[in-house]
Amino acid sequence: MKTLVCRCEDVTLEELDSAIAAGHRDLESLKRYTGFATGCCQGKGCLVACATRLAEAGGDATLPVTPRPPYHPVTFGALASLASLRGR
Repeated sequence: MKTLVCRCEDVTLEELDSAIAAGHRDLESLKRYTGFATGCCQGKGCLVACATRLAEAGGDATLPVTPRPPYHPVTFGALASLASLRGR
């Protein structure tokens, strides 16, 4: 039976366990190897489960993962316009 730990990137529990066994002993390394937390939810649905599994296996789940750019590209003009709204 296939158990998904990251639905956005289709990372299975078996893939996660294999990556941990292969030496990926911290969250960032595990994320880069498996791809969890890189989908549209940016880890909101899988980070806790993956960190828990890593910690149970004796890995380091204390350091944060590197965030990714926004899912939808945002222009600098759109970001700049936010500053003008703050002054109101």
